[in-house]
Amino acid sequence: MKHIRPKKSLGQNFLKSHTALTQIIAAGKLNKKDVVLEIGPGKGALTEKLLEHAGTVIAIEKDTNLFVYLSEKFSDEIQEGTFILLNDDILDFSFSNYKIRETKYKLIANIPYNITGAILRKFLSLETQPEKMVLLVQKEVAERIVARDRKESILSISVKAYGTPKYIAKVPARYFSPAPKVDSAIISIENISKAHFASIKEESHFFELLRAGFAHKRKLLTSNLSHLGINTKTVLIECSISTQARAENLTLKHWICLSKKL
Repeated sequence: MKHIRPKKSLGQNFLKSHTALTQIIAAGKLNKKDVVLEIGPGKGALTEKLLEHAGTVIAIEKDTNLFVYLSEKFSDEIQEGTFILLNDDILDFSFSNYKIRETKYKLIANIPYNITGAILRKFLSLETQPEKMVLLVQKEVAERIVARDRKESILSISVKAYGTPKYIAKVPARYFSPAPKVDSAIISIENISKAHFASIKEESHFFELLRAGFAHKRKLLTSNLSHLGINTKTVLIECSISTQARAENLTLKHWICLSKKL
């Protein structure tokens, strides 16, 4: 098989750390009944581990050269049916496009930094959500998702609206080839569901309100929501929120309360 060079345009940084791979697999809590969706398998380091511990792995690889490389590397597993390799863009991917039976699955991947937000939005808001996600992302993004500084963000609340994020471990830049300019981290998102939303309309309204609340980070929430044309301060008090609060001070519980009253 020919030598594969990472493509900067696709955000390719191949993981080469056995420790990090072990931590990802442990966080996935895999068994042989599990179906795993992997995004951008690269040269297959994580794929090998997933195939050892899961029942079926479905991998989406956009890079045609890597698709050919992986097709050869895992030809036996493809023949056996334990590995399904698809040449596609994950942001366009749909199970129905390939007539793959939709079932419970876990999303486990080392994802490109530049589409982290898009991947989270897509899979957390799907009707067929993954039951668990274990992702290798930029360390700064991982810290924002779990609100390590105790300040919530539109990203952290958006994730928590669907599941429970957990910071697993830091993965230094030197553990990749080529080494990115920043460190990464493993996060897991468990208990994924749409339990907070009774309908698509409620879900849509929640995120419209969230975007409005975070529109101007330095402003008080009352100011950001003033365009709604109602007595916002009264509703804040009803939801046990200080009238001097900024969006970053609110918990998911606060946002759920506001979305039901505004």
